[in-house]
Amino acid sequence: MMRWIELSVATVSLSLMAACGGGGTSVNGNTNPSQPPPTDTFSGTVTFKGAPLVGATITAWNTNSNPSTVFGTTTTDASGNYSFSGLQTSGNAVAVYQFWVSKTGYGFYPSVGSGATVTRAQENSQFQGGGSTNVPIVFTVIQFDSLANGSVSGADFTAYDGSNSLVSLPGTGQATSYVSGDDGSLKEGVAWPSTRYVNNHDGTITDSLTGLVWLQNAGCFSSTVFATALADVNQLASGACGLTDGSKAGDWRMPNLNELESVVDVSASNPALTAGNPFINVSNAIYWSSTSYYGGETGSPNAWAIRMSDGRYINDSVSNAKTTASNGVWAVKSGGGGTVKLSSTGQYIIYASGDDGSIQAGVPPTYQRWIDNGNGTITDTVTGLIWLKKADCINTDWADALAQVNSLVSGQCGLTDGSTAGSWRMPNRNEMQSLSDRMQNNHADFFNDTLVNLNGSTYELPIFTNFVVSEYYWTSTTDAANVSEAWTVYSCDFGVYDTLKSDVGYTLAVR
Repeated sequence: MMRWIELSVATVSLSLMAACGGGGTSVNGNTNPSQPPPTDTFSGTVTFKGAPLVGATITAWNTNSNPSTVFGTTTTDASGNYSFSGLQTSGNAVAVYQFWVSKTGYGFYPSVGSGATVTRAQENSQFQGGGSTNVPIVFTVIQFDSLANGSVSGADFTAYDGSNSLVSLPGTGQATSYVSGDDGSLKEGVAWPSTRYVNNHDGTITDSLTGLVWLQNAGCFSSTVFATALADVNQLASGACGLTDGSKAGDWRMPNLNELESVVDVSASNPALTAGNPFINVSNAIYWSSTSYYGGETGSPNAWAIRMSDGRYINDSVSNAKTTASNGVWAVKSGGGGTVKLSSTGQYIIYASGDDGSIQAGVPPTYQRWIDNGNGTITDTVTGLIWLKKADCINTDWADALAQVNSLVSGQCGLTDGSTAGSWRMPNRNEMQSLSDRMQNNHADFFNDTLVNLNGSTYELPIFTNFVVSEYYWTSTTDAANVSEAWTVYSCDFGVYDTLKSDVGYTLAVR
């Protein structure tokens, strides 16, 4: 059984998952009061671009106490080192500690060897601000189950400030330009290899861009409901679906939303895949992803899906309803050596064996991810992109929005960054989609929210200013299936949808 318990970090109330204990009696968690309880140590180094980062604050908390309490905080020394000692190892439940790092101007990503794990941990408290009452804050932490003789060293954190991003976004594949400043004219992102898909002649195809290995026969499995799709892919092995690759059951998975998105070529339609690709039996219909539409800790009735005829996301609660919708199934597995690494979707709640939350493929986000530069811009430490903070400044049709973004300068839209005309662009489909975190079911609320401590003080200011709820945000990417439309991202669910270019939408500038 899992439960959410409340944790107080200084004045901040955090709620994190912990295992419920029971049985036995103890004194201060020690089942043998005649002896002092054994303890563990936990230590590591915090670095930035390979050099020690001095003065970073590491927080350690014990999720088993009730209420949860901060075990302690410490700061890194001149060598970037930190350590904790006296971590409890006895009691009627395993002591579970979680560690995270903070320093103004940086996001952090952890790494650790045996004895601990890197995971995300959700804040589930109620906050005020942004019109939201239940926007979670999600940490990327090292989790340590403190067992006897289980001390851990090498629990390290790497700092990121945007100049050393974790991932590089690939280009969308759009080559045709429809107006100056659009995706086809700028071609932002990592260029695709000249031969993107390599036929391994064993029933598998390697994507040279992402390193993923795909089942060549995209129509081998019958369309089915979500749970059956997960089970079918998990049982896939050499000898089935034309495979002679020696794979065994458990090697394959259903792609998460970012992985399924990665095969979409926005310059193509019917299907939206690169011309001349070696896949067979690719349907124009809808394919499941393993990513649930986040519905809280206990359940989610819908999963994200993509219509392969044009690359449109499906989230209508009918065609993506897990128990009733029958969608296509495509299998993927990890490879290696791709030009880019894909980000994870951020989802870590497990709704079913083999789903996105249980596998968490891809590079998870840093914490804190966003840096407010104090000049009307924010930096994403995952991608290195710099975004206009004021999210409601540009509101017009597609062509006019492109022109306004191209002429955007310091002094407009809250900018004091010294930027000049031509510094900014409208984000392409991949760039706009990179802002998503599939642990959020309303991104606009998430981006707008001021997180408030229980004592009323501010813990975290909004990421963006006035990210408009229930509106479409333009991308610079044209829909190849209908060039009078462009791809937009809906501000709440962050799905990708086709919208007439003559419609009025919002634009979030990037550089």
